[in-house]
Amino acid sequence: MSTATLADLLVQADTDGHDHLATEKATGLLHVHNHATGSIVWFPTWKKFRETADWTEAVAAITAELEGVSAPADQAGAAILAADLETLLDLASHSSDANVFVQENLTRHLTRTWAVADAVAKADDKDLFTDGATPSVFAGYPYDVYAQDGGVFATTLWNDIIDARRNRALAEEAARKALKPVSRKALKNAARKAARR
Repeated sequence: MSTATLADLLVQADTDGHDHLATEKATGLLHVHNHATGSIVWFPTWKKFRETADWTEAVAAITAELEGVSAPADQAGAAILAADLETLLDLASHSSDANVFVQENLTRHLTRTWAVADAVAKADDKDLFTDGATPSVFAGYPYDVYAQDGGVFATTLWNDIIDARRNRALAEEAARKALKPVSRKALKNAARKAARR
């Protein structure tokens, strides 16, 4: 029996039609539905992700990243998570279409985040998370990555990705307002004061 890939499951979910509940049961995937645009993003639960061939590859790749640093695995993993999130939200803030960006990046980010935690657990010879306290690698992470099988993480991150562009626009507007044009009279007065010093 071969292990399904995440791509196989996502294709199946996309072709299954509008019975989302049946698709979730058949594939082990969850979805986020933007009713305003009609877009749907399918993603695996963190448990389902571990059953795919993609999980093995992702954990192996992150294990190699962790081996390349001298910090303890949980600190190195936390740094990877922080950098990944910062990069994701920065890219989202500059994307021309936030909904397309979500479609292309949400599932990849969710699965990489779970793979980082699993690679850290393996590096520290600990059991993989199944229930209970969230692993220490997520101590400073702003999302509850395991709640509702990852559904809370996906929904909250979706909203933050959508908001990233708006937040950047608001910050740029505030910066423009802070740089009000200075009158010639004010410039002359400042030059006179500077000359007296």
